[in-house]
Amino acid sequence: MGDVETTEGGDAGVKRGRLFKDRRDAGRQLAPLLEPYRISDPVVLALPRGGVPVGYEVARHLDAPLRAFPARKIGAPGQPELGIGAVAPGGILVLNEQIIREIGISQEEVNLVAVRETAELNARLARYWGSKPALKLSGRTVILVDDGLATGSTASAALRALHKLDVRQLVLAVPICAAQTAEALSALPDAIICVLRTENLSAVGLWYDNFEQTADQEVEHLLALADKHIGERGDQRPSTASLSRPVSIQVGDSWIEGDLNLPQGARALVLFAHGSGSSRHSERNRKVARLLNEARFGTLLIDLLTPQEETSEQLDALKFNIPLLAERLVHAVDWIAENQALPTLPIGLFGASTGAAATLLAAVERSSSVRAVVSRGGRVDLAGRVAISKVTAPTLLIVGELDRIVLDLNKQAKSEMQAAPTEIEIVSGASHLFPE
Repeated sequence: MGDVETTEGGDAGVKRGRLFKDRRDAGRQLAPLLEPYRISDPVVLALPRGGVPVGYEVARHLDAPLRAFPARKIGAPGQPELGIGAVAPGGILVLNEQIIREIGISQEEVNLVAVRETAELNARLARYWGSKPALKLSGRTVILVDDGLATGSTASAALRALHKLDVRQLVLAVPICAAQTAEALSALPDAIICVLRTENLSAVGLWYDNFEQTADQEVEHLLALADKHIGERGDQRPSTASLSRPVSIQVGDSWIEGDLNLPQGARALVLFAHGSGSSRHSERNRKVARLLNEARFGTLLIDLLTPQEETSEQLDALKFNIPLLAERLVHAVDWIAENQALPTLPIGLFGASTGAAATLLAAVERSSSVRAVVSRGGRVDLAGRVAISKVTAPTLLIVGELDRIVLDLNKQAKSEMQAAPTEIEIVSGASHLFPE
């Protein structure tokens, strides 16, 4: 057993500061690294509580079921943050004998804290698993997720417990890990996957902008969302009925408006980001949406500016505020993913003109959610070269043959999109906005 994989080596993260906005952002960065395991019928087990937001994003990306696996760190008496061991389901107890000797803890004290943590472990098992159907792990790939790997005692206990369950393949996945700990644990899982492995971890929380304690309510909310989206075997739940209605999506203190159309048996949902001077009421956009609906694609046509902004004196500037439009698009992607009234569907982005630039930024920000991007006559250059180079979703650029300036800009963008499968389709005889 035991490959250790990482996207970066050494201490690159130390030089560039914090890597992750929060745990869910960490999960979105970690998820694409686990793509090779999608075909192996994976199950994602997250160490609560901090590992659950990370695991939720991983499970959503892989279309895999998610469960909390509540191994518990054993803290030293009077120093609860100093781990001297861990307990895990199945009666697993792992102790760090070296630390126990160094701080002079008696066996009686060790037993006392172990009993206390085992009781808490059993309470969490009842809370997280009590009403859920049994999840088959034997013979399947199990991905164990946490928010970081420091001393490794909790992960070690969880891995040892999972070895008892005869899983086919065991993977430990964390956003950030201490290099020496990863090496020490490398014999337990088949692979350790991390965004960054560093020699100078110091503390996991230092790599996050927001590392506030995860509440039980958030854990239960994310587990419920995962259950809604994913069946016991990780199958996507099919759409059972058509749905057509206007929607409002909150963005800060305001709301943006859209029109949702979900045909029966929809196989994906396409989110439209129109360009400057257009709207969700555009007949051109609606015709494209109707054709997609006939092909069993759901559509969400949305105005990325609020009704108040559409009539403000700053309208011209707002139309070209690509970061703002992209932020609104990200809100819409999250709204789709977390709306319990909607089935789980792959999400694609369809952008035109300035909206195309926003789709590329959103595809980078939500790389685990956005499965494809299509740009029609798009000013993709406005996304910026750095963002363009980070897009990983398959991308199709559609440009009119006579729209020469935009065609050149799209050709340049295609040459810079090295991380994504990208094609450019040139429509013969068409100019900008395809009036022909």
